[in-house]
Amino acid sequence: MTLHLVKLCVGADSAESLQAWIDFRVEQARLAGLEEVTTHTTRMVPTRREELLDGGSLYWVIKGKIQVRQHLIDIRPFTDDAGVKRCDLVLEPRLITTRYQPKRPFQGWRYLKAADAPADMRMSGESRAMPDSMRRDLVELCLL
Repeated sequence: MTLHLVKLCVGADSAESLQAWIDFRVEQARLAGLEEVTTHTTRMVPTRREELLDGGSLYWVIKGKIQVRQHLIDIRPFTDDAGVKRCDLVLEPRLITTRYQPKRPFQGWRYLKAADAPADMRMSGESRAMPDSMRRDLVELCLL
């Protein structure tokens, strides 16, 4: 059974700024000759690895709402230089826009059951080109 993670996105104020950061990091990796994937380091290692890697995603909470997700490719535990156990979540570098779902602040990450995850937003060419702020306004007005 597929399971997902949900996490607050600190430092990005929109899905567009998160994608720009991801693109920048992937380009840095490419120029350095490294694997062109995105990693997110977290302190806690998920114990339900098999369920997460069975089609799971990391859902990002931006400005109090789940807005996008990234496919989870791998979970790589490691110990840092200070001896602290950590984990790299290896993610596909492409964001998938989801229907907005309000989420209260929390620390770390949480498991998210597939049944509770917001659906992907189906977008045509025109709505895909729409600025994130306009899409957010239209969703709040129940027009999208």
